[in-house]
Amino acid sequence: MKIFVFLLPLIVVVSCTGLSGTADHGQQTVEKVDLERYMGRWYEIASFPNWFQNECYCTMAEYELREDHVSVRNSCRKGSSHGKLDAATGKAYPVSGSNNSRLKVQFFWPFKGDYWVLALDDDYQYAMVGHPSKQYLWILSRTPTMTDHVYRTLVERAVQKGYDISRIKRTFCSE
Repeated sequence: MKIFVFLLPLIVVVSCTGLSGTADHGQQTVEKVDLERYMGRWYEIASFPNWFQNECYCTMAEYELREDHVSVRNSCRKGSSHGKLDAATGKAYPVSGSNNSRLKVQFFWPFKGDYWVLALDDDYQYAMVGHPSKQYLWILSRTPTMTDHVYRTLVERAVQKGYDISRIKRTFCSE
């Protein structure tokens, strides 16, 4: 099992109403995430390329609500969209006082990473997840594709939040 998923957004644990947020120097998260609605499969549409996702195609995250945490399974196909499946499992914990919009994700004990839900569709069909350092960004969808309009809207939102979108790369999946 590779560690490509070590920092794949824990997008599964944050949600809110629409693309709104609260002030936090451009790094605001959504107001609230309904974890039950956020559970299930999410496809990566675009991200900042990361070493742990090298040669990944058809990157997905699957979330399952447990009694005291969210179970996270990140996976991708190596080399091509039909390559060998590579996966990692972890746990996510909502940050107290964040209304589930900020999580701590753990793939390797004792290390935990910050995952912030920066945008979320009212119907939980797409999301944008980032990191307080602004070094990580993911655009996610419930389906392997996303309309250009929604994609551009999320990229605009990333710019407003101070992310360097010259780093963003589209991800493709032909499942």
